Amino acid sequence: MSDSKVQPTLIERVQAVAENLTATEQRLISELLKAPHAVAIGTSSEFAARLGVHEATTSRLARKLGFSSYSEFRDELRREFLKVADPAERISATLSDAMTHGFLPLLIASELAALEAMTDHVTDAKILEAAEKLDRRRVFIHGHGNAEALAVLMERRLRRLGIDSHPLTGSRRDLAEQMLTLSGDDALLVFAFRRQPPDYARLMDVAAEVGASTVVIAGTVGASLTPRPQVLLSAPRAGMPDSFQTLTVPMTICNAINLALAARRGGEALSKLDRLGDLIARFEKGSAR
Repeated sequence: MSDSKVQPTLIERVQAVAENLTATEQRLISELLKAPHAVAIGTSSEFAARLGVHEATTSRLARKLGFSSYSEFRDELRREFLKVADPAERISATLSDAMTHGFLPLLIASELAALEAMTDHVTDAKILEAAEKLDRRRVFIHGHGNAEALAVLMERRLRRLGIDSHPLTGSRRDLAEQMLTLSGDDALLVFAFRRQPPDYARLMDVAAEVGASTVVIAGTVGASLTPRPQVLLSAPRAGMPDSFQTLTVPMTICNAINLALAARRGGEALSKLDRLGDLIARFEKGSAR
């Protein structure tokens, strides 16, 4: 491939063909994003064996992503993901006897590996872009399953910055009623982890119809989501293959976005936080009569 122009990233390539990916290809993409370093240094047959599929499937996926061969696909993976002194590899090297020290050390090491590898997938530029899209009068937030906890977190954090935050919960009828007032001046924030949320496409379609901004915080499923959001922040939630899937990585992304929003809003955000402090003090003190 020519280096004369900037090449699209893996995520951008997957997004470009997401609607044409088969279910098996989506699973391969998810597996790849869980362990990009292992796939980059392995063979086509080893990649296929991770899901028990035929080796030809990985070659077809490589061609669908715009590469002439699996070899060219793997070369691009190495360029994008194999960096000198990779932090995840440094930490993984210390884990050979982690199980002998108990579950907590193993979990901490895995979390650290996931956090340090996160910049392979999410850049500061993407954080700033997400903050720009969410810097609206109102933000509608949807989290399905385990993501509900982060939806609640963002609802509170955005409110503290002076942004009206609206949770999208309940049945499909409830979601329809809650989305009724969404407008082009608003933003939609969606969390998607293990698979595309059941109502994701409907929510995104409504946002597109009214011209609302769209941001998605996702796990390895992110690249294959359809329709595509305006801003996608997608990173694996585990530091090692088959390790515990936690909320630490997406929570860190949320915190980074909130910091970027606070910086964008400047004095307005600080005045809202000061006001919140005063109100908390009054409510905790109780009403004086």
